[in-house]
Amino acid sequence: MARLFLGLDSSTQSLSAVVIDLDARKVTYEKSINFDQALPQFKTKNGVLACRDPLVKHSSPLLWAAALDLLFAQMKKDGVALGKILAVSGCGQQHGSVYLNEKAAAVFENLDPKKSLVENLTGVFARKTSPIWMDSSTAKECAEIRKKLGGIKFTASRTGSDTFERFTGPQIRKFYKTEPKAFAKTAHVALVSSFMASLLAGKIAPIDFGDGAGMNLMDIRRKNWNHDALKATAPGLTKKLPLLAESGRAIGPVSAYFVQKFGLNPEALATVWTGDNPASVIGLGLIQPGQVAISLGTSDTFFGTMEKCQTDESGEGHVFGSPAGGYLTLICFKNGSLAREKIRALYKISDWKKFGELVAQTPPGNNGGVLLPWFEAEIVPRVNQPGIRRFDLDEKNAAANCRAIFEAQMLSMRLHSQWMQVAPEKILVTGGASNDRALLQVLADVMNCQVLRIEISKSAALGAALQAAHGWLVAADQNPKWEKLVAGFTAPVPGSEIRPDKKAAKIYDQMLEKYASCEYDAL
Repeated sequence: MARLFLGLDSSTQSLSAVVIDLDARKVTYEKSINFDQALPQFKTKNGVLACRDPLVKHSSPLLWAAALDLLFAQMKKDGVALGKILAVSGCGQQHGSVYLNEKAAAVFENLDPKKSLVENLTGVFARKTSPIWMDSSTAKECAEIRKKLGGIKFTASRTGSDTFERFTGPQIRKFYKTEPKAFAKTAHVALVSSFMASLLAGKIAPIDFGDGAGMNLMDIRRKNWNHDALKATAPGLTKKLPLLAESGRAIGPVSAYFVQKFGLNPEALATVWTGDNPASVIGLGLIQPGQVAISLGTSDTFFGTMEKCQTDESGEGHVFGSPAGGYLTLICFKNGSLAREKIRALYKISDWKKFGELVAQTPPGNNGGVLLPWFEAEIVPRVNQPGIRRFDLDEKNAAANCRAIFEAQMLSMRLHSQWMQVAPEKILVTGGASNDRALLQVLADVMNCQVLRIEISKSAALGAALQAAHGWLVAADQNPKWEKLVAGFTAPVPGSEIRPDKKAAKIYDQMLEKYASCEYDAL
């Protein structure tokens, strides 16, 4: 009998499902529910509620619950063998928080299948809306928490990250300060991930080490709540937070609500959810220390894995617990594809093939020319005043500027990931620009390792499904190995390998120092 596992991904704009057949090593079902299109009554745009303050970005937790009903109904309609699912896990957009009152636990335990989840959950929220990762209204609270914890270095070394506006701790502090009565009525603070897991499990679910690290509240090394961070955030917070646990750990059987309403297997295990980034790391197959993946999208994101915890003293990088054990880091570079597009537009280059031909006309190292492509305010390094800077680079030379944008982005990744103390043996690339061989060759040369392309459309939901399988196998005392578990699901695209040019690699070893110097001068 096929062993089936369900992974769910509650992201900003949609809720997605992936079902895997573990024995056949394949995905058997994929589906997404777009919030704006499927649930217009919640009046969201791109999954976010309108607000007069552009810094405030909230969503409704009832929207996510309604989407869960819709998605299960769709799976049942599509003939998914829900009665054969052995375990369910999931992930949620990181940092978003849900505030539940004292009624919530009893309601979760007694969900009525004759009613919708929205009807069941009426009256369980201490706060009607949830601040999400896009919210940047808590700069003051970030400064207050950071000061109490002793500055950027100490905050990052304790919690895995500096305080950031989108992180949950500063959001909780703002809620406590601005709505003290509602905060007092809050019995449980959940993340998007643990809220959704609570619905599946029919009880208040733990927060996992991956998503918990995105709160500025968890001790990143000890993997428990950090007393000083809790104290710096809000009074009485210890009682309002759930337990911390490993990603994918079995909570118990799934809620009878999903069994009776949709025909889910009554013996299926509900497991602890994680954040979308930690789940994506599993979905991309990053389960060994030293493995690296880079998503080349609107922003470029560097994912790395570490056995021992290293934190970034400058506070630019984030460290989370990995569902596969050990740690993962996330470094986000805001000027990704948009910056590459700007250079292409600036020199009126017709397409990316022509762009690559121009790059090929110039030598590795670009004769010493350096570009700092900060078209937008940058996250890594912290650049508040956008603007591009050139060093020994002729603005009129289109080919040199094409190479310069590629080199700058890859040298920046190498420079700003050094704190991890990990030298990757290979790098997996995904995202829109991962088809650009000229860009990938520069990446291979700068990092001096092979680069392989990977195409996985729903890496977070796939990671969640694999996490469900792992949790089920652990509960069955089968001692699963992650390497065997992900095999076949996360294979790179055949023939996509790009190897570094050894001469170019030596040039970039020397050029890194100049790039760092240019960046330092500019800042």
